Amino acid sequence: MNKESSPQDTVHMARALELAALALYTTDPNPRVGCVVTNTDGVVGEGWHARAGEPHAEVLALRNAGLKARGATLYVTLEPCSHTGRTPPCADAVIAAGVARVVCCTRDPNPKVAGAGIERLLRAGIAVDVGLFADEARRLNVGYFSRHERGRPYVRLKLAMSLDGRTAPPGGGPLWISGEASRADVQVWRARSSAVLTGAGTVRTDDPQLNVRLSYGPWVRQPLRVVLDTMLTSPRTAKIFNNGEALVFAAAEAPLGSFKDLKVERIPRTDGGLDLDAVIQNLTAREVNELLLECGPTLAGAFLARQLVDELVLYVAPKLLGCDAAPLMGIKLGVQALPEFEFRDVLPMGDDVRLILKLKKS
Repeated sequence: MNKESSPQDTVHMARALELAALALYTTDPNPRVGCVVTNTDGVVGEGWHARAGEPHAEVLALRNAGLKARGATLYVTLEPCSHTGRTPPCADAVIAAGVARVVCCTRDPNPKVAGAGIERLLRAGIAVDVGLFADEARRLNVGYFSRHERGRPYVRLKLAMSLDGRTAPPGGGPLWISGEASRADVQVWRARSSAVLTGAGTVRTDDPQLNVRLSYGPWVRQPLRVVLDTMLTSPRTAKIFNNGEALVFAAAEAPLGSFKDLKVERIPRTDGGLDLDAVIQNLTAREVNELLLECGPTLAGAFLARQLVDELVLYVAPKLLGCDAAPLMGIKLGVQALPEFEFRDVLPMGDDVRLILKLKKS
């Protein structure tokens, strides 16, 4: 089923990945998928899945190809689905169109598919090749694969710090550490995320909105804003509760008070606050693929201590705040083994530098 790829295969699949990336901000919780249909004349159809409920990439590409799809090769970045969800199975559409060969990057990790789409194509006599640009397809859908393979979202922790590793002035209070270019870059991370999570301390100190203020096409999708507030002590007038959908996690004994009109989920407590594993389980059930943490040092440290962070996005500003300023994260060494990270990217961001570090695999 796997064979050596031709130069043409590489070119067409690279284009399919470009198309898939067009859905970076819109298709959640579905995967980002692109498709190209070719015959002896060249490319005859293209498509990408824009958002959940809309036609899938294969269906759009086949519509564009029309009768030219008969005997053609179809390149798709993820295995064609074999089940009926919001839309009919794509594998059936590929078979009905008379496609002769399918090249896909990788199998779909969704247990409703998980190779069944490929098997359906093979039974119909269609040649199938799997594996071209598999790593690239997985990276594009890192949260989708994480949710189906590990049972939890892919978690990014975004932090901004001074040169001396500090995040807030002595005595607390709001402070812009990173510059405008870094803050614009954060908008991109928010836009691709299923949810953005913060804690009650950040709500009280910074009063953030944590929404997306980018213009990226007709299908604007705001991530779910999530607040961890053990005893519901945040001010009800905070911007995050009054500008779009917000979800609040609180302890069972926390009085609702002015939060009665908000979506409040009760979560078990642990010694350090709310049970973060239970929070993650709840968000997984809500089909959260990519979770962005934008929180203070205490909550950041708690997520790291629980080994729940997959990636760090760290903005370093050319400032010094002094030893009495707030640290980057609150972790007590020696309590338990802490995760190790490795550098994956270093990029100048205006006057700042953005570092991306990923969890080091054992």
